[in-house]
Amino acid sequence: MSAAQQPPDPTGLTGVPGEPLPTADVDRSDPGYRSWLKEAVRKVQADANRTADTHLLHFPLPERWGIDLYLKDESTHPTGSLKHRLARSLFLYGLCNGWIRPGKPVIESSSGSTAVSEAYFAQLIGVPFIAVMPASTSPEKTRLIEFHGGGCHLVDDPRTVYAVSARLAAETGGHYMDQFTYAERATDWRGNNNIALSIYEQLRRERHPCPAWIVATAGTGGTSATIARYVHYMQYDTRVCVADPENSCFFDGWRTGDPTCGCDTASRIEGIGRPRMEPSFVPGAIDRMMKVPDAASVAAVRALEAAIGRKAGGSTGTGLWSALKIVAEMGDAGRTGSVVTLLCDPGDRYLDKYYSDAWLAAQGLDIRPYAATLRTFMETGTWRE
Repeated sequence: MSAAQQPPDPTGLTGVPGEPLPTADVDRSDPGYRSWLKEAVRKVQADANRTADTHLLHFPLPERWGIDLYLKDESTHPTGSLKHRLARSLFLYGLCNGWIRPGKPVIESSSGSTAVSEAYFAQLIGVPFIAVMPASTSPEKTRLIEFHGGGCHLVDDPRTVYAVSARLAAETGGHYMDQFTYAERATDWRGNNNIALSIYEQLRRERHPCPAWIVATAGTGGTSATIARYVHYMQYDTRVCVADPENSCFFDGWRTGDPTCGCDTASRIEGIGRPRMEPSFVPGAIDRMMKVPDAASVAAVRALEAAIGRKAGGSTGTGLWSALKIVAEMGDAGRTGSVVTLLCDPGDRYLDKYYSDAWLAAQGLDIRPYAATLRTFMETGTWRE
């Protein structure tokens, strides 16, 4: 058969020699999938509508100081942590990009809290979920993931969670959510129901409605990126500080400007601190960083319980230590104003860690000097490390 006698390509991609090239047209419309997608997005958005905004708690400081300290209590989300917001955004991002498909698993690398929240949303829309986590993750987080219908794949080396997650997604035909890459992209930092917008709305009637500082911690880096971008976009004078724990590379990478900075040891403060500079961490957006000793984080979270009667996770202690240090600086300078930090998740997930003296001893952590710093500060307003 000659080239002129060849039948036309039904896709329109090659055409017939000597004749005008037809329009290429490939229609992949799938009414069944679109119907599933609309319902999945509706369910995720409905969860946001059902969830009242989280509380802004007032930390007790002497009135005469003229400084107010607040904790944005993210532990009251349905899955009990700050990561509920992130998981919701990641699911909407993955669904609307066409990455999450019916019957295919969603896979995530996580130190626990994000996986708990993502398991919740996976169950909500009816897809399988697998969390790839370090073997050191608290048993309570594993229990919560399984409670929400997810599965746990534990690895001994935390640095392998990325590669293992990608491999499982390839083997199963599922979607690797990859919070560490997409956290800063999935959230609308301009003010669509994000944590920064919520903080400013809740401060609107306070005596210092525009905080001098907001202190965040970094796991993916997405929360600090969202807050800092919103502050810049709205032209507020607020400064953003990120508190980093031991065994994390964020502080050194930010200080030196080295995007290849790494750390070989896993963070003891679950949910924050990473072995590499994650793509969602945006160093140029933030004003200040502190490297907080793990013993100081534990001392601060125990002091929080004494002050407001609430147990919180270690990451809350890391941020609170930095926030109190900033309050002390403001007092020394004779400045008034407000400071905001985050209550990231509840302490009942960590009773065998940060609230266990046996665990502290096994880790070689002595919180007594840091507890003394906090007591002296609360009694005198003087910060002594």
